[in-house]
Amino acid sequence: MNVFYGGDGRRLEMRNGGTAVFVDVLVLAVSALVREPWHFRFAALLTLQDQNVMGRGVVGFDLAELDWGDTPQERAAAKDWLLRVLDLALTRHRWDELTYDPPYAEKYVRTYRAMVEAFDPATAEPGTDVLPGPEDAAMASCVRHRVLDALPYWLGCVFCTAGV
Repeated sequence: MNVFYGGDGRRLEMRNGGTAVFVDVLVLAVSALVREPWHFRFAALLTLQDQNVMGRGVVGFDLAELDWGDTPQERAAAKDWLLRVLDLALTRHRWDELTYDPPYAEKYVRTYRAMVEAFDPATAEPGTDVLPGPEDAAMASCVRHRVLDALPYWLGCVFCTAGV
């Protein structure tokens, strides 16, 4: 079971197929809105949730383990951006390009959005930061799928590694 934690005991548990769909629809949205260094670092973290590379049933992360920024303004901006990503995903941004029907994706994204919205980044413990560093941020783009690539970790985006 893959688990994404949101603080205060909240969590989103998904089986492998659900997690793959969740990551796919978030990668589509993240790739459209990424602009700042923190965004690229979050995008890299998202690419690390690719079960085709990392293994089935072993992905997920805790919002409390992310370095949201040093100041209240930085933390608020990071949280606002992540909420905008989730809102874009909820519009089914580019879902028509998926090679499958994602019947539960909206439920997963809504649940995760509620977790992010309720989370207070000031309570995070960045000493256990799971965000890749700036040098490992997802800066490359997969030309074929028009999303951020998993470089520098491996060659290929989440759709390439799935054989799409």
